[in-house]
Amino acid sequence: MLIKVKVKPNAKQDKIEISKDCIMVYTKQPAEKGRANAAVVKLIAKHFGVSTSYVKIVKGKTSREKLVEVK
Repeated sequence: MLIKVKVKPNAKQDKIEISKDCIMVYTKQPAEKGRANAAVVKLIAKHFGVSTSYVKIVKGKTSREKLVEVK
């Protein structure tokens, strides 16, 4: 399943909000050295109840708008 995700790094808390067109992921981690991407993968895996190995960022590794695949 492919999911459109918008990321907000350096947020006050880690959370996920679902809207009509995408999923907003707020993470405390900064957008440097892949920390925010790792947090996004972890939060999405927890939300869908799968292991982090089943979640992959397909597009947008350096952008706030990402395309994430959940197997």
